[in-house]
Amino acid sequence: MQKNIYLAIAVLFSSQVVADENSEIQDMSDPLAVYTQMGVGTTDKGVNIKLGQSFDTGSDTTMGMNVFEFKGLMGETFGWRDEANNSVDSMRFRNFGVDLTNGRGSQLDVNYDFNNESGAISYSLIQALPAYGPLQLYPLVGVGAAFGNNVVGDDDQMTSGYSVPGTFGMVGLYSKLDITDNVWLNYNPMWMSSLSGSDTYKEQGVSGESSAFAHEFIVSYQLAPRSNIRYYANWTEHDSFKSGDHRIEFNYQF
Repeated sequence: MQKNIYLAIAVLFSSQVVADENSEIQDMSDPLAVYTQMGVGTTDKGVNIKLGQSFDTGSDTTMGMNVFEFKGLMGETFGWRDEANNSVDSMRFRNFGVDLTNGRGSQLDVNYDFNNESGAISYSLIQALPAYGPLQLYPLVGVGAAFGNNVVGDDDQMTSGYSVPGTFGMVGLYSKLDITDNVWLNYNPMWMSSLSGSDTYKEQGVSGESSAFAHEFIVSYQLAPRSNIRYYANWTEHDSFKSGDHRIEFNYQF
């Protein structure tokens, strides 16, 4: 499994290298921007790799992008969490589209945890609102479903194979605040709640609870027109900022 994932990363990386560097430069501070990209981040769980490929939607008024993220590589070597190992611990895939005529985006988001053999798939709509000075908001609403292997049900019995224990809804927003021409802040709050499924899932399926208010805070600095460095902090109401996930990531636009 690990060798196959590394091979997939190599193939995806090679496709980014041959991308056209003469393409129009997109605003990397815009959450709805679509462009071919590569990112490398370091965390307490290891190294993260992000690869994004824009694609032709067949329409002059829409743009699309696929983004793959592989997280926790070489965690035992470069991370410092006790549970870290050198295998990829999780991955994320996003299929993203935006309508240029109305500033509306859509996102299919799939997350999978290899250690727990569980994940979630969701679909959301995002709307860009008019900027108010240096501040711009992008409200989001979506629904999703959790899935996992050998899930324990309400009767404390394990269901063999993969199953879908429940569904969830989410409401939130992306926000961007320009500080200077090269520095901006993002704060992306998200409220998630279980909607249906087993009693166990409805009571504990969202961060160990029936619902969770999640926070994401980002500080970004644009190094050059095609590159930036970003600091991410992610935590929820059920844990502290300090115990949340933190990472520093370098991004390059092809």
